[in-house]
Amino acid sequence: MPRRPPQSALRFKRRLLRWFRARGRDLPWRATRNPYRILVSEFMLQQTQVTRVREYYPGFLARFPSLRELAAARPGAVREAWDGLGYYRRATNLHQLARTVVAKHGGELPSDPGTLETLPGVGRYTAGAVASFAHERRVPAVDTNVARVLQRAFRPRAPKMNPSNNAIWALARALLPKRRRTAWEFNQALMDLGSLYCTARRPKCQECPVRPACGTGSRRSP
Repeated sequence: MPRRPPQSALRFKRRLLRWFRARGRDLPWRATRNPYRILVSEFMLQQTQVTRVREYYPGFLARFPSLRELAAARPGAVREAWDGLGYYRRATNLHQLARTVVAKHGGELPSDPGTLETLPGVGRYTAGAVASFAHERRVPAVDTNVARVLQRAFRPRAPKMNPSNNAIWALARALLPKRRRTAWEFNQALMDLGSLYCTARRPKCQECPVRPACGTGSRRSP
């Protein structure tokens, strides 16, 4: 596992952050640091496209504006508010999580990634995302898009790594900027890059804003 950033890391981060600050996606859950609202967005974004989550996110929060109100709701009401998003186990887990937090954490969603991982439906990525996006904790959040970006940029010759690979998480941690706010931006920027340019099947290397600092893109012919 890498203990220090790769040599190209500084150039990569500068280009990525410059692009994100000018072109990053305007998403409703990025305009808040409310842990509950960010948690809801992360549960919805599991296996669901951003455009669809945009449609359902405001309505769900209007119906259950706080974690305590979600915890007090009937299971049928939660499922009804989730109707149309699919993968209904997510709604069940989110509801169970809310009740667990009220019962065991005084209604306050924990900020520590390790504690978050003990909650229903929360894995390593979701725990990192909530800690980073709600509390600006300096922790990585590696999903499929982020793992793909990091592998192509810094380990293009290594065997394919999935988001659960410890080496990818170690790399993501080594790359994190020191300032908490900048680490928040960096994690968000990696996700946008993977979604918009560094796609799984047809990456847009010629248009990619970090191409000169990418181990894969810099070798591709114009």
